[in-house]
Amino acid sequence: MTEHEKHIKELRARAMRLPLHPGVYLMHDKFGKIIYIGKAKALKNRVSQYFGSEKNHDNKVRQMVAHVDWFEYILTDSEFEALILECSLIKQYRPKYNILLKDDKGYSYIRVSPRPWARISEAKQKADDGAEYIGPYISGWSVKQSVEEAQRIFLLPTCTRRFPQDMGKGRPCLNYYIRQCSAPCRGKITEEEYNEAVQDALDFLRGGSTESVRRLTEKMKDAAENLKFERAAHIRDRLMAIRRMGAKQKVVESKIREQDVIALTQGTGRSCFEVFRFTAGRLTDRETFFMGETGNPKAARGEFIERYYSMRDRIPPRVTLDAPADGQNLLSQWLTEKAGHKVLLTVPQKGEQADLAKMCRSNAAEQLAQTIGRTWKETAALDELASLLGLQKPPEYIEAYDISNLAGGDNVGGMVVFQNGRPLRSAYRRFKIKTVIGQDDYASMREVISRRLGEYGRNKGSGEGFGRLPDLILLDGGRGHVASVQPVLDAAGVNIPLFGMVKDNKHRTRAIAKNGGEIAINSNRSAFTLISTIQEEVHRFAIGYHRSLRRKHSISSTLLSISGIGPTRAKSLLKQFRTIDAISHADLEELANTPEITEPAAQSVYDYFHSETQKDTDS
Repeated sequence: MTEHEKHIKELRARAMRLPLHPGVYLMHDKFGKIIYIGKAKALKNRVSQYFGSEKNHDNKVRQMVAHVDWFEYILTDSEFEALILECSLIKQYRPKYNILLKDDKGYSYIRVSPRPWARISEAKQKADDGAEYIGPYISGWSVKQSVEEAQRIFLLPTCTRRFPQDMGKGRPCLNYYIRQCSAPCRGKITEEEYNEAVQDALDFLRGGSTESVRRLTEKMKDAAENLKFERAAHIRDRLMAIRRMGAKQKVVESKIREQDVIALTQGTGRSCFEVFRFTAGRLTDRETFFMGETGNPKAARGEFIERYYSMRDRIPPRVTLDAPADGQNLLSQWLTEKAGHKVLLTVPQKGEQADLAKMCRSNAAEQLAQTIGRTWKETAALDELASLLGLQKPPEYIEAYDISNLAGGDNVGGMVVFQNGRPLRSAYRRFKIKTVIGQDDYASMREVISRRLGEYGRNKGSGEGFGRLPDLILLDGGRGHVASVQPVLDAAGVNIPLFGMVKDNKHRTRAIAKNGGEIAINSNRSAFTLISTIQEEVHRFAIGYHRSLRRKHSISSTLLSISGIGPTRAKSLLKQFRTIDAISHADLEELANTPEITEPAAQSVYDYFHSETQKDTDS
């Protein structure tokens, strides 16, 4: 037993002496620094889990436990008090292995540069530059969105050209041609008209779209009454632009006027939380938080909610989650007490709220995809698959297997690998079935998986190919295949999630099979597409190998039936001529010039393919 194993055993023995009482525990490293703080309803049960079998831990927990030198604990009167104390201690010590959020929620301003030819933009802070600053605003995202809307509606320039210095220099940019800029650079608008557009944009930003529509409508009527029809039409276009913008915003409106929507997506060593904040039924703010590996998604959501609302004063009456979080009832009680009003945590299954949670999760997947070099579809598919199958994290490395034969002949197995949602063809492997005679797909699959795990034992030092274990194994088959192969994994002592891919009577993916039942996947579009792709790929690979063997055996049997031709000479002929047809049309000299082929052997081959033709000629 190593020193580390002895130490873990001692820590577990100490943890087993803890009381079955609510409290907070603090993990220290060898330097005495607090590296993790947690709460528990029963300290003995929770803390002892850390020092049990590593198989039940995700990578994040394993890393934390590896650095624990000692721990201490504080008893509380209830689990709720433990939660409050935990939040306070985490805020004070900021332990390495807790979820820590950087609160960069500073104020934002709308900046209006000096007139004439003023520009409107977003600013993070005021500067002594002669510009006018409107604000401050809490939501930087909301300020950015509003400024961009105003620029599009009132056709204000967003380029770096200076007016009037750069007027007449160069051609208008693309925005002019797609009708998103009035092109003052080319004199398409007078200074008076430009300043009026800027003032209308500021009215829009200060008073909102409703007030802006009222003022512009009055201006349009006044222009029409004074027979200024061109000006009236110009104002009408602005009104239509505001209404189009309003119609677009309805996509992210909610019937529940005050709420937050929180979603998590996980990737390879990286995770992302997205928060949508709704005020008066409209999306008014969004925040994105990137972090390292978060481990168990249910626990991560619970911990994120604690950290997020520890640094936010505004807590809405409802918090909508994309999936369950640990201790939801306890968190609801804590948020209710902190906010001074009832706070409900929900995980909607259908309807508008479920759609909002899904949209929030898709945005989290897109944000994460930008940082790890995947498409958002790949990130979303793996994240959705992990949720569907109840995995601790999205499966980065997936292996899929299929068996192919014809009436029990030429039994073969194919293994394909998908890494980060994409085929990793360099890791594909083929197996000739050695121990199974006849058609027995279950026994053939057991042999393939046994041999694969055996190769891992011989190659695990490399960490590549057979030298690494997958995060998920998929079998082309149903519950019978899963039940047949699971004992092989158990005997090898590996804890790899195992599922089957079930097809319908039209050979299309229908469901995921597990021990004891099936999981329908048709409603999970991203996961369904990924599983279908994997199933089609492993079937193609296995049947392709089977057909190549049959073709090879057919060719070999033809050549081996010729007198004087053995396996070596048959291989040499195929290498030289590629096909049986080419060999049959070769003349005697060409055959004799083939490596390994003697003149008598060449004559035998020539006679074999030309004897029937010669007989026909003689007759």
